Amino acid sequence: MRFKAQGQQFLKKYVLDENLCTGCGACAGICPYQVVYRDRTVQLHQCDLENGRCFDYCPRTPADLQAIREMFFDQGDFTPEIGPVKGYFFSRAADPVLRETSQHGATVTALMETAIAEGWIDSAVVSSRNQDFGREGVMVRDADGLRKNAGSFFTVSPTVAAFHRCDAQGHGGIGVVATPCQALALAKMRFRPGEQDGEKIHRLRVVVGLYCGWTLSAEKINDLMRKENIAADSIIRMDVPAGKDILEIHTKDGVHGLAMDEVRRCIRPACLYCADSTAEFADVSVGSARFAGGWEEMRRWNQLIVRTKKGEDLVNLAVKKGKLELREAPPESFRELKKAAADKKRTALKNIIQKSGSGKNLLYLDRDDPVVKKYLDVRKKG
Repeated sequence: MRFKAQGQQFLKKYVLDENLCTGCGACAGICPYQVVYRDRTVQLHQCDLENGRCFDYCPRTPADLQAIREMFFDQGDFTPEIGPVKGYFFSRAADPVLRETSQHGATVTALMETAIAEGWIDSAVVSSRNQDFGREGVMVRDADGLRKNAGSFFTVSPTVAAFHRCDAQGHGGIGVVATPCQALALAKMRFRPGEQDGEKIHRLRVVVGLYCGWTLSAEKINDLMRKENIAADSIIRMDVPAGKDILEIHTKDGVHGLAMDEVRRCIRPACLYCADSTAEFADVSVGSARFAGGWEEMRRWNQLIVRTKKGEDLVNLAVKKGKLELREAPPESFRELKKAAADKKRTALKNIIQKSGSGKNLLYLDRDDPVVKKYLDVRKKG
């Protein structure tokens, strides 16, 4: 595949109009003509630039992913299923109060609190609920801000747009909590930054990735919750318990369950074409410990993938400072995670081929990329 630079018109034709937009915010905040409005990326006016940063940074435009892997990761750590792995653990915040108020083991919050407290970063970009009960990216500078915004809501947040705004808010290091598509957008920025973004991307110290199988359309899930008499402003967090076909919604009034058959109708179309479920381009990646066996025993733990030396140093520091607890993960958990991630890749490729109508047209992916090639070959053999 030849990676030819393009501009806004390409995004409209091949990303927005094709329902491939992930809502990550990579194209917003760098161009006055691109905004995110109520869960949608909107083009306010046509831009006449032939080559744009909106194209360069979008996670759904073609890129040399292997070159990005080789630049930022040790190749000896590479796995085709889940990307680079320096270490794999179960983890949780040492603070039991934090574990009770956050998602699963609160590992993400513990890592970011450590990074701020120890001077690694000056601020963190995280997802936050806005006044319309949608999601937006915000910058926080202390533990209170991190804890206030802990928890998962399964709707997209234009987090990268918030990172774009950071250059006017200080000079210290920045950490970002990112979904897989957001982590890829940031990796593309680091790999080939525009002239205007060099100083800003230099301030990016660490990316903590989140496992993600899909995100929900805010409009559709809000309609479903209204139908079930669940008030959006009462929601504390959401979860998908292992072994249960429900979306569990924790509110101020108690716990509600939505049948996954109904919830799946709310999934954003772009998620069907995503091949990354573990944020492979982050420094560390965090998910629930649902592959560990008993859900009730493990629901207050996370899975933690260490991907880079920087990520390894942060995890070790958090343990040393008493912020994070690690536990050895059984080999079967690692095998189950890799199998689930491989299934996601096969399904994404199947959906991409169905959408394009040809195995030769993989939309934003490169047929010659070693990971893509492996799973294309697996499909052929199957």
